[in-house]
Amino acid sequence: MAGRTFIARHGETVFNADQRIQGEVPHTPLTRTGFAQADAMGAALAKWLGTRQTLELWSSPAGRAQQTMAIMAEHIGGDFHDVKLDARLREIDMGEWSGRRFADIEAEIGPFACPETRLFTQVPQGGETYSEVAARLRDWIDEVVRIPDARLVVMHGMGSRVLRGLLLNLPADPRFGVPIAPSLPQGSLVMIGNGEEKIIRLDQTGTVE
Repeated sequence: MAGRTFIARHGETVFNADQRIQGEVPHTPLTRTGFAQADAMGAALAKWLGTRQTLELWSSPAGRAQQTMAIMAEHIGGDFHDVKLDARLREIDMGEWSGRRFADIEAEIGPFACPETRLFTQVPQGGETYSEVAARLRDWIDEVVRIPDARLVVMHGMGSRVLRGLLLNLPADPRFGVPIAPSLPQGSLVMIGNGEEKIIRLDQTGTVE
C-alpha cells in the first residue's frame, strides 16, 4: 500500500439518533451532534497534519458522508468540488431492513447481530454480504490506494470496518471469510499507512452501530 489513507466515519444522523438501520438509504441528514463530530474530526485532522497538505478527497455518495466531508475539507483547505464520489465506498446494503428500527427487527426475528463484535449475523432479503462489500472495496484499493498519494475517505460504519481490515491485512473473520476491523464510534478518524493504524480522533459520544 502506498501513501497514507485517512478514514473518517460520518457524523451522527437522524436515523442513528432514532436507532434505525441506514444501509443504502441515500440521504439521512446529520444531526447537530453529527455536524459537531464532523467539525471536530476536521479540526483534529488539520492539527495532526500540522501544515496545509494536499489530500485526495474521496467520499461515499450518501448525503451524510458528503455533509461530513464538506465540513472536514474546509478545515484542511480542501475544495469540496474536487471530492471524488465513489459508489464502492457506500455502506453495506441492508435490503428490506433499511429504514427500520433495530428493536423492531429484533422483536420480529430475534438477535441478528453479534453483541461482542456488533457484526450482522444474518443477511436480509436484498442485502449484501461482507464478502460482497470486500469485493468492491478491494477493487477500489487496487485502483486508488497503490498510488503514492495521501487521501481522506469519508464513509460508513460497516464499510469502513471492512476497508480498514483489508488495508491492515487483518486475518479473515472465519464466519464471513473477509477481514473486518473493530468498530469505532461515529465521529472517529484514523490514519492507515505502512500497514499500521493510528487513531487521529476517537469520539467518546458517537454510537457504534
